[in-house]
Amino acid sequence: MWKQLLRETRTRILLMYTALLMLIIVASIPLYRYLLFRGIDNRVQEDLAEERAFFLSAYENWARSPNQTLEDLKNFSQNYLRDTRPEDDNFQIIIIDGELFRSNPHYLIEPISPGSQLFTSWKNLTQSLVEEYAASSDIGAVLYSADPLMLNGEQRGVFVVAHTSAGERQEALVSVYLFARLMIVTLLLSLVCSWLSAGRLMAPIAELSKAAKSVSESDLTQRISPPQGNGELANLANTFNAMMDRIQATFDSQRDFINDAGHELRTPITIMQGHLELLDDDPQEIKETIELVMDELERMGRLVNDMVLLAKSERPDFLKLETIDISHFTEELFAKAKALANRQWILKIEASGQIVGDRQKLTGALLNLLRNATQYTQASDQITLSCAFGENHHICFSVSDTGEGITIADQQRIFSRFARGSNRQRKPEGSGLGLAIVNAVVEAHGGQVKLTSQPGQGATFQITLPPGIFLENSPVKNPPLRNAAQKPAAVPPSAVP
Repeated sequence: MWKQLLRETRTRILLMYTALLMLIIVASIPLYRYLLFRGIDNRVQEDLAEERAFFLSAYENWARSPNQTLEDLKNFSQNYLRDTRPEDDNFQIIIIDGELFRSNPHYLIEPISPGSQLFTSWKNLTQSLVEEYAASSDIGAVLYSADPLMLNGEQRGVFVVAHTSAGERQEALVSVYLFARLMIVTLLLSLVCSWLSAGRLMAPIAELSKAAKSVSESDLTQRISPPQGNGELANLANTFNAMMDRIQATFDSQRDFINDAGHELRTPITIMQGHLELLDDDPQEIKETIELVMDELERMGRLVNDMVLLAKSERPDFLKLETIDISHFTEELFAKAKALANRQWILKIEASGQIVGDRQKLTGALLNLLRNATQYTQASDQITLSCAFGENHHICFSVSDTGEGITIADQQRIFSRFARGSNRQRKPEGSGLGLAIVNAVVEAHGGQVKLTSQPGQGATFQITLPPGIFLENSPVKNPPLRNAAQKPAAVPPSAVP
């Protein structure tokens, strides 16, 4: 249990958070102590300065009177100490003729009592002095100010204001200890609350992990509920759901493709198997059976080739680019189209210049459209192949016919794999992948295919290729258009060298 708890992400985050906070606390306690002691020393020095200034003011007023005697100085000192009350841990000391005369309070602690090193230095003082004296650990430091007392131009005494820091610093240390305890208790409480809160915040991750574990080839429906807001966890949940949508769509597409391919391949295999099982020694029947088997094998070969072409359409090296002259390319297509069937063929060329694309695959895509047009028409119908400039310098290739047209229901699925129209003049020889291949080739070029049709009024397939950059020298330097910003370019004749 503990190992599992330590392996949890929120536990690791909280441990790192705890270590960081502990470092901050360890660093903040000495800093807090330093600032607290510094504040105490500043306040003490202000108190000492105030008491010193108050005494010196009274002393100067007394010294202005003429003919003052030593007895007058003693009386002044005695009255002053009697009428004033020093702050806590402050001592006011008056030394006259090297001896302690009076102090307030009356008792003096060892570092400042008569006979001590500090007291001896005060007796020999000849000028004002403000210093700090390091005493024992029990007393702490002694902060003091000392000023000589003059009588008729002769120094006869010293006034000292001293403060021992041990008491206030001890109180400060108590507050430091309380501060440290409070910080530790606060840290522990915050860690418990953070650990519980982190569990709720990271619930989407746990749900994501659970959903990921339950995902299998047969179950791609798992999704997670994103938390409210637009934070990282919400983005993660939405990204996971979007990824699962794409994976499910891909698996569904592959499953349908495999099922359809299996169905399409099973039909010729069944036909061949049935004829071979019934084959006898009749030479004519053997010849007919061989012709039928060869025909079905040829159809299977076309189906496999179409499936391979569709599979390759997702690859970045699907296109082999070259510069194509629009007029010459369209004329070649028209010549090939007229051999497909006996129809009223019409050619319209309203664009000239060059485009960059895969000549072979564009030829195959347009011939697919032209071949489909022959399957929807009769000998008296017209089939028109045209090329023209569209909006924003797009180049448009169109295949139009005056045949039976395509129903609305068929239009919605006609570009799907293995889709066939429901009303034809005759059964096609294709695999049902023709229009899917057309769509894949055009999308690889960065274009789109548009169908316009009404039942009984013919159909028009329009391939639109977006504008791009004309390659003056070698078109093979252009990267595949699926991964490139450059698109097929229709270039006016004036730009052609």
